[in-house]
Amino acid sequence: MRENRLRRIWASGGAVVNGWLAIPNGFSAETMAHQGWDSLTIDLQHGMVDYATMLPMLQAISTTETVPVVRVPWLEPGILMKSLDAGAYALICPMVNSRADAEKLVAWTHYAPQGTRSFGPIRATLYGGADYPLHANEQIVVFAMIETAQALENLDEILSTPGLDAIYIGPSDLSIALGCKPSFDDLEPKAAQAVEHILARAKAHGVVAGIHNGSPEAALKRIAMGFQFVTVSSDARLMAAGAQQVMAVMRAGQPGTPNNGY
Repeated sequence: MRENRLRRIWASGGAVVNGWLAIPNGFSAETMAHQGWDSLTIDLQHGMVDYATMLPMLQAISTTETVPVVRVPWLEPGILMKSLDAGAYALICPMVNSRADAEKLVAWTHYAPQGTRSFGPIRATLYGGADYPLHANEQIVVFAMIETAQALENLDEILSTPGLDAIYIGPSDLSIALGCKPSFDDLEPKAAQAVEHILARAKAHGVVAGIHNGSPEAALKRIAMGFQFVTVSSDARLMAAGAQQVMAVMRAGQPGTPNNGY
C-alpha cells in the first residue's frame, strides 16, 4: 500500500503544511497540488464541493505526492466510507463532541476487527495499491474536530479514544462557542487559552494536534507551539488575495482612473 506521508512526517517530529480546497474544480485542485503542499483538504462541509466534484479533485491531487484529505460534512457513516473508497488518505470530521462520537468516527473509518467500515475500496485500491484492504487501518489518518464547548468538557475522553489519530481545531467555531468573536489567528484570550489547553491535552495523550490558520505567520507560530498539522488560508482566499494585489498595483499606477466602484 502507498505510504501515508502524514504519518512519516509526524514520526520524524515534523509538521504537515496543509492547503484547503473550497473551489469545486479539478484543475484548480491540480494547480494547488503542484505548489508543494504536504497535503490538501477538500472541504465538503463549508466549501462549494459535493461528492461528484470531489472525485476529479482527488484524481487531480494524485498527479503529485501531496496527500489527499477530505473534510466531510458531518459525522455520518455513508460519506466517511465513500470518501475513503474514493481515495482520501485522511479524513477530518466536524463537531465531534463526545467519546461516543469519537468511537463512531473510528469505527466507521476502519475495517473489522477494529471497526465496522464496509468493504468497497473501488478507487482507493487504484490510488493506494492492490494491498490497500490489508493495510488501510494502519495508513489512513482520522481527525476529530474540536470546536464546541461540549467537546472541551469531554476533551480527555475524546482524546483517549483508541484509533483516533489526531484532532483538528476550528478556531472560529471554538471562539463562537466560548462567546468570543470568530477568528482564525487573532483569538480573544478565552479562545486562545482553550487552544493552548487542547494542544497540551492532545500531547499528553499522544494525539497529533492540527489547527486552521489565516496566514503563514500564524501557522509558523503554531508549529512553534507544537502543532503538527497547520492549514494556511484556502484556494479561494489565496486567489482573491492575489487578484487584490494585482489590482492595487494597477490602480495605483493609473491615477484618476475610475475603479468601477471597488
